[in-house]
Amino acid sequence: MIGLDFGFGPLEAEFWRLLFVMTRIGAALFAVPLFGGGAVPGQVRVIIAGALAVLVCAWTNVAAPPAILSLAGMVVLAGEVVIGLALGFVLQVAFAAPVIGAELIGAGMGMSIAASADPLNGAHSPMFGQYFSIVLALLWLGLGAHLDWISLLVESYRAFPPGAVWLTPAHLHPITALGGDMFLAGLAIAVPVVVLLLVVQLVTGIIARSAPSLNLFALGLPAGVLVGIGALIVSAPLIGDRMADLAHGAVAQAATLLAH
Repeated sequence: MIGLDFGFGPLEAEFWRLLFVMTRIGAALFAVPLFGGGAVPGQVRVIIAGALAVLVCAWTNVAAPPAILSLAGMVVLAGEVVIGLALGFVLQVAFAAPVIGAELIGAGMGMSIAASADPLNGAHSPMFGQYFSIVLALLWLGLGAHLDWISLLVESYRAFPPGAVWLTPAHLHPITALGGDMFLAGLAIAVPVVVLLLVVQLVTGIIARSAPSLNLFALGLPAGVLVGIGALIVSAPLIGDRMADLAHGAVAQAATLLAH
């Protein structure tokens, strides 16, 4: 079967156009953090994708393939899915940076084994990973970065017309470059706390060498936890600024993906 025709004429053509536009948007919402999390029902993502598709159909001249169920139509649909996943995966990489910082902080505080289920991605994350992820998500929404990302998603239909342009290694290079930047961002988030924890570990080590009768674990673990929590409280403004830059930087990298 090459195509479906229910005999509704222009109304049916608009219906297939809407479904075609929802393919890229739905793939992007599936890959993007927060909206693509396991805690978000699939019906909600479908409703959001349909609402955005209505706007895209009104603002652009995107046309569905004449035979959407043919081999050529399936190839075009595959291209739409790849573009949508790439736009969402950029933000996935950005949201992984706080988890890297949380791993370093948790290891320094002696809580690297403390992990819990993360409802945002359906996996296990460090104790502070969920806290940092929630803070980044709130900043991402509060700063309006999600609106900028949706604007880029709509703009992608002009940068990558359906069936005309495919993603190439040159287009995907910004994603790989963003991966290196995210490791540095995670390190920058963790450095203020990790440095203080290193000082605590050095002090407790010196005390343990001076007085071997003292229980190092009974002394060092509570001290590390107290200093770590205090350092997190003191460095909260700095960490917030880092995460705000991270939210804007992720959207900027997505824009770079469209510019190539």
